[in-house]
Amino acid sequence: MIYLDYAATTPMLDVSIEAYGIAAKEVYGNTSSLHDAGGKAVFLLEKSRDAIAEKLGVNRDGVIFTGGGTEGNILAILSLARAGQGKHVITSSAEHTSVHAAMNTLEREGYEITRLPLTEQGTIDVDLLEKTVRPDTVLISIQHVNSEIGSIQPVAEIAKVAQKYNIPYHVDCVQSFCKLDIKSFSKHVDAITVSAHKIGGPKGCGAVYLNPRRRILPLFPGVTHERGLRGGTVDTPAIFAFATSVEHYKYDINKFWKLRHQLKEAIQKTNCYFIESDEAHQLPSICGLCMKGAEGQYVMLRLNEEGICISTGSACDINSKSGTKAILAMGRSLSEARRFFRISFGMDTTEEEIEQLGNALIKIDQEIKNMK
Repeated sequence: MIYLDYAATTPMLDVSIEAYGIAAKEVYGNTSSLHDAGGKAVFLLEKSRDAIAEKLGVNRDGVIFTGGGTEGNILAILSLARAGQGKHVITSSAEHTSVHAAMNTLEREGYEITRLPLTEQGTIDVDLLEKTVRPDTVLISIQHVNSEIGSIQPVAEIAKVAQKYNIPYHVDCVQSFCKLDIKSFSKHVDAITVSAHKIGGPKGCGAVYLNPRRRILPLFPGVTHERGLRGGTVDTPAIFAFATSVEHYKYDINKFWKLRHQLKEAIQKTNCYFIESDEAHQLPSICGLCMKGAEGQYVMLRLNEEGICISTGSACDINSKSGTKAILAMGRSLSEARRFFRISFGMDTTEEEIEQLGNALIKIDQEIKNMK
């Protein structure tokens, strides 16, 4: 099997599996317990919090462990928006499903949501964003890297707009954490969401940074864990494995650019084409493609028959009938969106695997041409 769906999830690193096992066996105390077993768990928990905070370049007091990126996004958006004095939120049409879920919740509560489109390059127009700011705007939520096409949003520029109008800014960094430099803007935003399983850590574990200086309204008032912002006994083994992944995960950007160019070269004579941004605003390991004459789901299923695992977009949108959000947000047609499929590379991806992928796409493309 050739696995090329790393943007959906990654296999756990061996060192992280080992860390999880050690913590599960030896550090089983509840972090809220006052005895020595609880103290041992607290030590490991806070050591892990330090590792996440250091990688993000933020105040450790703002790092809250969650059950993953989806929970982190919802927690951050609802907590910050409800704490504001207005009823207007700015986001994009291409955010992760969890962000849209939070926005839909706010709409039911009477908030007005401005969903910005993407440019033809798959990025946010910062001038347009600033023009949508209103006196009652209480939150901006724009992702760092799009999970479908890998476009990199101008987060630093958006942060300047947010600071200019003193609006909290939440950034979904699930796809960029440990891959791109987050420290360059982390001190200028108010919330950041990250997830463990995108970087070789366990599923069901993540973290959200919430600026301690911002007023926050907890989703569930009265809970005691994680500074009252996220209830439930924390999963210390998973958190320790997450921190271990942060320390050991490697993202070789030069390797991924090479693999991306290799794939482009392999399919240049087919009806496949990339949906992408310019290189300055593109994460090379996420490849959004379309094949003329075939729906993305068909391409995905045919590749699966060839032993190659890809996706048709975000794994959280697998049951969507409307195509991918990024394509539609760029102003492309619904029919083109349905032709979309995503290939994503990881640490173990090889040139030989990309060669096999290219040959498989050529084969599928020829099959479709023969059907006409």
